[in-house]
Amino acid sequence: MFREMRRIKQLLSEEDTKAVLERCSNGVMACMGDDDYPYAVPVNYVYYKDKIYFHSAKSGHKIEAITKHPKVSFAVVDKDTIVSEEYTSYFRSVIAFGKARITEGHEYLEAFRALVEKYSGDMPEDDKLKQVRECTRAYIVAIDIDHVTGKEAKELVEGKK
Repeated sequence: MFREMRRIKQLLSEEDTKAVLERCSNGVMACMGDDDYPYAVPVNYVYYKDKIYFHSAKSGHKIEAITKHPKVSFAVVDKDTIVSEEYTSYFRSVIAFGKARITEGHEYLEAFRALVEKYSGDMPEDDKLKQVRECTRAYIVAIDIDHVTGKEAKELVEGKK
């Protein structure tokens, strides 16, 4: 169902792929938008319990698109260093494919806590808990991952040897 990566020697291990998803703070979710145009939108996210979670307003293009067509892709760029003398960049990235859905109940609270922890880790605990308890204006969207791959520049692969 999913294509095999052409440059298989540049494939990140499962462990390295998860590490990229855990350390990055923003990615681009792509979905089917209005009039069958692709819609790609940057979002802050957290990778938690093998899912991708992000917050969203309760209405708008993003929510309408994933409600109509829940299949999405999600891309994260971990590294992109331009190397002028080689006319290239040394990159590391991950792309995930899955189905997006609006969370509810316990999953909503857990994912919201994970987002708050990631983006306000240095705030006092009471302030973090207040954010979780009081926020009812946003949805938390989950992407249930069906397939994920990571890839890095061949120069980075060779540097590991």
